Amino acid sequence: MAKSIELRSQFPVLSQSVNGHPLAFLDSAATTQKPLCVIEAMSDFYKTHYSSVKRGAYALSAKTSQKFEEARSKIAKFIDAPSESNIVFTKGTTESINLVAWSYGLANLEPEDEILISVLEHHANIVPWQIAGKERGAKIKVIPCDDNGDLQIPELSALIHEKTKIVALTHTANSIGTITPLQEIIPIIRKLAPKAKILIDAAQGAPHSKISVKDLDCDFLVFSGHKIYGPTGVGILYGKSEVLENMPPWQGGGEMIEQVRFEGTTFAPPPARFEAGTPPVAEVLGLSAAIDWVNEIGIDNISACEEQITAYALAKLQKIEGLQIIGSPKNRGAIISFIIGKIHPHDVAMILDEEGVAVRAGHHCAQPVMERFGVPATLRASFAAYTADWEIDNLCRGLERAARIFLY
Repeated sequence: MAKSIELRSQFPVLSQSVNGHPLAFLDSAATTQKPLCVIEAMSDFYKTHYSSVKRGAYALSAKTSQKFEEARSKIAKFIDAPSESNIVFTKGTTESINLVAWSYGLANLEPEDEILISVLEHHANIVPWQIAGKERGAKIKVIPCDDNGDLQIPELSALIHEKTKIVALTHTANSIGTITPLQEIIPIIRKLAPKAKILIDAAQGAPHSKISVKDLDCDFLVFSGHKIYGPTGVGILYGKSEVLENMPPWQGGGEMIEQVRFEGTTFAPPPARFEAGTPPVAEVLGLSAAIDWVNEIGIDNISACEEQITAYALAKLQKIEGLQIIGSPKNRGAIISFIIGKIHPHDVAMILDEEGVAVRAGHHCAQPVMERFGVPATLRASFAAYTADWEIDNLCRGLERAARIFLY
């Protein structure tokens, strides 16, 4: 894992100690740490060319506007989108999903229509559809998973039909790490419900593996900047051109209009139609630097590094007496959820923090998953390009200490 150790030096936060121990940061599914180049890009904006975008005929604004739109083009290329006009900037994955639910959903759903999601979804890909469905009289249907945490694909034929108008699925489950077989599922959806629009929640997918919206043939794809080594406060909505062009705006304000008269307003074409008000300029430029960093390291290299560290962690964790890993999917992302006996995950997390190990404890905004596996909460260790073997070793020592305190 020399590559991971080499990368760690680029992340200022990771050089610190916690409670006298080197920081082992194993909560990257919640948010990734930021390389220095991202921090410097945002600082440079504030120090050297701070201004608004698209609103000034002066040099600072022109420079900022150019960098802002370059970021849009860069992100389009990153996910293999046909054009930068397919990319809408939002506050994050949650806002991106809500935008689609409130704009496309409310405009197109009718009573008795159906929205299909999976049992593995994050709350952000459940609640907006519940709200939109209730508003329009549409029903929610759910793809179940088996005891391994894999979606039960044979169930699709009974769940999808002409009334299915929206399908919203995770790329990778944030709770137990299942990578959804989208290349298998999406053709089934297209065959059984050709008019359905497909949204992919790639918050846990985009940071870890190459994604092509062309190859997936999804109508929408969403992800967050802060999970891909960028800042909080910025997210991405990709939409097919023909779909975005027929969606009404979901917020009103400046920059999303063509003409405003008291008698009525005409709206700008996408993506401007969906970007009312002053955008998160610093955050977009930070995300742009993060994409540059990922491209420099290579998304395939990141994926290979994470596969190695995940395999190492699984092997080590399985040796700890009383530890139960929740879910064993065929394809796992850089996420492992587990429990130790009847010890509450929060108690274990506190012991781990004393050892300088940061993990997530709770339901991970995925309560239906916890219910499916019969647990109130889990501990979750999640990895990134900078994760090193010694962090896993420290995690396991901390878990063994917690077991001694609570079980023996």
